[in-house]
Amino acid sequence: MLDLKEIEAAAKRLEGTVHRTPFAFAPILSEMSGYEVYLKKENLQRTGAFKLRGAYNKIAALSESGKKRGVVAASAGNHAQGVAYAAKEFGIEATIFMPDATPLTKIQGVEAYGANVRLQGSTYDDAYRYAIAYAEENGLDFVHPFADETVMAGQGTIALEIFEEQPDLDALVVPVGGGGLIAGIATAAKALRPECRMIGVSAEGAPAMRLSYEAKRAIDTTDVRTIADGIAVRDTSEETLSYILRYVDAFYGVSEEEIASAILFLLERQKLLVEGAGAVGVAALLHNKIDLPNGSKVGIVLSGGNIDVTMLSLIIEKGLVKSARKMKLRVVLVDRPGALKRFTEVLSEVGANIVQIGYDRTSTDLEFGDAHVSVAIETKGAAHQEEIRRRLREAGFRFSEEH
Repeated sequence: MLDLKEIEAAAKRLEGTVHRTPFAFAPILSEMSGYEVYLKKENLQRTGAFKLRGAYNKIAALSESGKKRGVVAASAGNHAQGVAYAAKEFGIEATIFMPDATPLTKIQGVEAYGANVRLQGSTYDDAYRYAIAYAEENGLDFVHPFADETVMAGQGTIALEIFEEQPDLDALVVPVGGGGLIAGIATAAKALRPECRMIGVSAEGAPAMRLSYEAKRAIDTTDVRTIADGIAVRDTSEETLSYILRYVDAFYGVSEEEIASAILFLLERQKLLVEGAGAVGVAALLHNKIDLPNGSKVGIVLSGGNIDVTMLSLIIEKGLVKSARKMKLRVVLVDRPGALKRFTEVLSEVGANIVQIGYDRTSTDLEFGDAHVSVAIETKGAAHQEEIRRRLREAGFRFSEEH
C-alpha cells in the first residue's frame, strides 16, 4: 500500500510546480465552533484545486514512451485542469472526457492549458467509461482522478504541509468523492500523528463512499445530484475504500442547503471563494456534524475554488432570502392611480429598499380592476421583515411571499 516515503517523494517532484497553500487560523469559525480551526486553502492552488498535485505526480512518473504517446483522463473539472496543466508542462498531448453538464468555467480552464475536451455522459462515471475505452483503443496512459496510488501520493503532500505547520493537530476534515484526496492525506497523517482523527465529509446527494464506509463494503449508487460537482461520484472505488476503512475515524454527509450556506459563509465572512466540494468540511462544522472535545485543534481542507458563476449567483440569491436579507412579495393592488405609489410609500416608511419590481394587470387569475405587483426588497433581518408584513396588513394590502 501507499506509504509516507512515496508521499515524500511526490513532494520533491512537485517542488516548483504546486503552490504551498496557506494553512491559516480561522478566528470566526473557531469562535462559533469552540474548536481551534485552521483552513488549508487549496482553493488558492494553481489551477484552483488540489488535483494538480496528484495529476502532476502521476504524469511525472510515466515512462518516456508513455509521455510521448500522451494521456487520457476523465473528470468533472478539477482533475481535468490538473492533468491539462501537467501535460502542458511536459509538452505532451492530453485528451479529457468530461460530463455534459460540466460548468463552462471548468471546460474553458481545461482548454486554456491546451488539452482536448470531449463532453460525454451525464455523470463522471459515464465520462470515465468513454475515457477508458478511448485510452485502450489508442494505447494511451489513463490518469485516474483518485483510484491510483501515484495520484494519491500527490494528494497526500497536502498533509505534509499541514503537519509541518501544526504538528499537534487533533483532527483533519477532508471532502470525499472518489476518495483519492482523503486516502493520500490520511496515509500521511496517520504516519505523522496516529492520534489525529481523520474525518471524511461527502454530499448527501452523492453518498456512495459514505454508505460504503458505513457498510464496510463497496456500494454503488444509481444517481447523483449535488451542487458539489467535484465530489459527485456515483460508484465506489474499492481501492480508495480500502484506505478509508483503514484510516478514517468518522464520516458525515451534508445537505445541499448546508453546502450552499457554507459557500456563502466562506465568501462573506472569510473572503474566500470556494466551490461546493471544497465547502463540505466547513458545512459539517457549521451545522454541528463534527463531535470533538471542546478546544480541539482542527484542520479543514478547502479542496477547490472553481465554482461556476451562475451557480454562485443562485447560491447568493437563495442565501440572502434564507438569511432574511431579501424578501420577495406578490401584492394585489386595485388598478387605479396612486395605488402603486401608496404601496411604495409604505415600504419607504419601514426602510425597505426595492431592488426589483414588476406590474401585471392582465393575468387570468386576477379579478377585473386588480393588478399584481411582484417586488424584491432588501431587508435587515427577520424582525424587519415582520414589521414590513405588519405595516402592509395595516395599510390593507393583500400579499403572499415567494421563497
